[in-house]
This record gives sequence, structure tokens and C-alpha cells, in this order.
Amino acid sequence: MSSARDRLRFFLGAFGDPGHVFPMLALGTRLAARGHAVMLETWPRWREHVEAAGMEFADAPGYPVFPTRERPLRPYEAVVPATRETRPTVAGFSPNVVVHDILTLAPALAAELEDVPVATLVPHLHPSSAPGFPPYALGARLPRTRAGTAFWRRTKALVDSGLRLGRAQLNDARAQLDLPPVERLHGGLSAELCLVAAFPQLEYPRDWPGEVRIIGPLLWEPSSRDADAPPGSEPLVLIAPSTSQDPDHRLLRAALVGLAHEPVRVLGVTAGKPIADPVPVPANTRLVDWLSYSRAMPDCALVVSHVGHGTLAHALAAGRPLVAVPHAGDMAENAARLDWAGLGVRLPWRFLSPATLRLAVRRALGDASLARRAGELAAWAADNDGAARAAELLEALALSRPAAVGRLRGWDSNPQPFG
Repeated sequence: MSSARDRLRFFLGAFGDPGHVFPMLALGTRLAARGHAVMLETWPRWREHVEAAGMEFADAPGYPVFPTRERPLRPYEAVVPATRETRPTVAGFSPNVVVHDILTLAPALAAELEDVPVATLVPHLHPSSAPGFPPYALGARLPRTRAGTAFWRRTKALVDSGLRLGRAQLNDARAQLDLPPVERLHGGLSAELCLVAAFPQLEYPRDWPGEVRIIGPLLWEPSSRDADAPPGSEPLVLIAPSTSQDPDHRLLRAALVGLAHEPVRVLGVTAGKPIADPVPVPANTRLVDWLSYSRAMPDCALVVSHVGHGTLAHALAAGRPLVAVPHAGDMAENAARLDWAGLGVRLPWRFLSPATLRLAVRRALGDASLARRAGELAAWAADNDGAARAAELLEALALSRPAAVGRLRGWDSNPQPFG
């Protein structure tokens, strides 16, 4: 008989924005390659990729992670019907562990109703702050002085009040599902295993709870054709905008104008978003709809990005520094950590122009320490496989519960203990 590890079953759930589903696809692909049965619940647009990796696909319920005019339900209101829709799928698959994306709570609550162990996948930096740290997503750097630390300590009460409100809304949803309330402020994160798919070098030094494991980035991208860079020997600068932000291509337009006469070559990506008005493309620039970051970035000297976490992780895994122009969400936090760690140059969105971008690119290319530090992270990534580490931790979680062992396909109701 094959080993128990080879017979585990994992149910994964992530809503379909690339920044959240791509890390889950990386994890699911690795679990399937290790011989496990894997089901991934997400948006239909990713079905082909899910099945190509050897996983089963499940169509995620309409889950408005962020309310809109057409779907006004707040997240914790929406999670109740989403959980009721997801629960039969989880029960039918009979997993040993359910892994849910940090913003996709329905699989976690469905698993709890089915008495299945739950792990959380955080596809970016950990969202909590330690005392004396600036609040997450604000984009402020770690304080350098005692006065700065004291200032941020005074904001903790305000931050905690917001977390308590979120906990109350979560507990209201849990009550509707006949689940007991949680006491932890970050109640949507698993207390059993929380996988943080980020570089540990970007996390501010702190003591972590025992369930939190910083595993390194989980990198996945859809297949795409390679794009030829403009000819020449000048440094190649990749303009890699967000897939979900900046619909008017302000960053890309600033780069096309600001770098037109610089001694660089520019490879610009539209990220699948059409450009409404014609954009003059300078002689030193090539503009493409999409390309493989993992294949293109090693040939670049610099990456200019909104610093969504996926693009940030790809660049650092390739050993490339960045010019960070954060737009929304956690991008300001990513830019602050990049600056703190000496891995790039930060340009606030409100100051973005062709001239300021040009100056930021000059500064980044002229500072050899940025490339050297980025190379250190690339070496770390080569020696630390985040997907393999995540798989090992999930296997250990699955085998830590006797009830979970009984769900192994092909085993009888009284399995022998593992040696």
C-alpha cells in the first residue's frame, strides 16, 4: 500500500482575483504532484488551469468580497449563503484539510461545520501589527526612534476597535450558521495553521504565534508567449502594472513618456487591459499585452510596478529590485516593506508623473546595493521552496487528527497508527 501521505485529500478555496487564486493554484499544483487528491473551488475562468494541474474544479459561489452597487451585501453578510452553498461540496469531497484564502471564508466555515481541520493561506504579508508597529496597509515604515514607536502604540486602541467590529460581524455570521463565536480579533485566520506566502525578509521582526508559518512566496502564472525586448545593450526596464488597478494606465503612460529618451530599453505590459486612447510607443520601448514574468524578469535590470504582492514576489525571486508606485489595497504596505528592506525605490501614487518616474528609475539603477540585496532574496528563494514547505505543513496537519486519518480513501475505519 502506498504511504498515508500519498492518500490525503485537500479542499482549497480562493476567490478568483489573480493575487489570491494564483498562490492557491501554486499550492494545489504541488499537492497534486505529491500524489494527493485536490479540489480547488474558485471562479470558472481558472477551470482549465485547475484541471490541467491534476486537480478537481469546483465552481465558487457568487461571493462579493467587496460590495458593489450591483451586489450590495457586505462580506460577512455574503459569507452566510456562500457557506451554505459550499458546505455540500466540501462534505461530498470528504477532505482531510480545507485550505482557504484569507478573503474567502466560506470554505473555512463549511469545513468547521463538517469538523474538518482548517488552514488559512495568506497570499501576501501578514495583516496584523505588533505593538509599536504602524497599522497594516497604511504604508508607514517601521519606526526608527522611541518616539515613533510610542506614537504607533497610541494608535493600537483605534486599530483594535476596528478589529472588534469585524469580529462582531464575523460572529453574527457564525451565529446564523450555528457556529460558536470566536474571541480572537483576527478570527477569520485559522488557529491551527496560517501559511504566509511572503518573503520572511519583508516581515518586520516580531514574535509570531505558533500557528503562523512564513513559508516564502507561492508563485504561479498562466502560460504565455515570450516577448522580445527592444534591441540594444542598455539596461532593460520592465513596466509591470497591476491586473486589477489603474484602469487608465497612468503608470504605463508615465513610463512611456518619462523613459522615452533615457539610456534604457523598456518592455511595457498592458496586463490584459485595453488602452482607450492611442499611446505613442517610443523607439526604445516594446509594448505587449502579457508575458511570462518568471521568464522575462531575469533579463531585466529593474521592475517598475504598482507592487501587488504577486509581481513583487516574482521580481524578488528573480533577484530584481523595483520601483514601487503603490495604487490601492496592500500595495502601500508592500512599498514600505520594500523600502525598509533596501530592495527598491518608493514613489507615492500622488507624486507619479513622467518626470518623477524618470528620477526614480535613475535612482534605482544607480544604487548597486538594491540589486545586491535583491540577489540575496533570489538566492534564499532558490534554497527555500514555499510550495514544498506548505505541502509538508498541510500533510502534518492532516495526519495530526485521528478523525482525519479515517477519511483517507481506501482505509478502513480503524487504521493502524503511523510509524
